[in-house]
Order: sequence, then C-alpha cells, then structure tokens
Amino acid sequence: MIRAFIVGAGLLLAAACGFAHADAVPAPPEPAPPSAAAPAVPKSWSSMSSQQQQLLHNYQGKWDSLPPERQQALAKGSQRWLSMTPEQKSGAQQRFNQWRAMPPEQRQVLRQRWQQYKSLPPEQQQRVRESFSRFRQMPPARRMELRKQWRQMSPEQRRRSVQRPPPPPHRSPR
Repeated sequence: MIRAFIVGAGLLLAAACGFAHADAVPAPPEPAPPSAAAPAVPKSWSSMSSQQQQLLHNYQGKWDSLPPERQQALAKGSQRWLSMTPEQKSGAQQRFNQWRAMPPEQRQVLRQRWQQYKSLPPEQQQRVRESFSRFRQMPPARRMELRKQWRQMSPEQRRRSVQRPPPPPHRSPR
C-alpha cells in the first residue's frame, strides 16, 4: 500500500533534489534543532564565486546579518544550482513553484513529514526512498488506485499498512 508518509517524504525529496533559482529562495522551513555538531561558521560574501554572488545578489546588502546556517544553506544551494543541467533547473523551478503555490497548512504538514523522515535511521530512510521510487515507476492508473485505497483506510489500517513490508510490484496481465 502506498504510505502517506512516503508520498509526503517523496514530495519533499523531490523538492529537495532541486534548488530553485536563488532569487526566489524561501526561508528555511524551521531552524535546525540544536545538535552536538559545531555551530555553522559564517560564510563571507567574498568567498563565493562571482556566479554565486550573481545568483544571490538580492542578499548582498544583508548577507552579514543572515544567520551562519542560512548563509551556508544559500551558498550550498547556489553551488547546486550552478552545477545543474538546464533540465534539472527546469524541474527544480517547477517544484519550487508548486511549493510556493501550496497553502501554508499543507507546507507545514510536509515540513513535519520531512522532519519525521529525517529522524528515521538511515536504513529506514533508504526503504522510504526505494518505496517512493517504486511508486513513481508505477503506471499512473495504478498510483491512482493505490491513492484511492489509502484514502479509504482508517488511521489504524494505515498504521498497520506502514508497518508491513511493501507489497510485490504490481504486474499487469498480459
């Protein structure tokens, strides 16, 4: 059965795989929880390439006032953007526009699911990615069928479904 968690995590994975044009970079979903890792080191504006600076030009005047975590995220995102092919950039921009079009409540639900996903052990994260990949490879009619089944399940049925191993791939009759 398709898992809502997998779909939500998958949507965020898809969104995270691309980086929208830096001029339209949204604020980070939530501040990262404090961790044992060393605090982020501020990234100086001059340490970035001219291409990164051009992408992030809207931030130039306020760069030094941004939190170091935000500076690091923007610098990393701009590097990723610059390394993308035109097709990847197009897909990333499309996903970003979908994200911006979502109501705030839906974005919050997806942020929570992303946090749930990130809190999973690496092996479970891998299983989620594999399940989502299998789901995306299914024919659209099969995906719609699974979504319909999921919507008809009670919360308890959904919980049990998530705990079960995934079903074998659906094979269409020949």
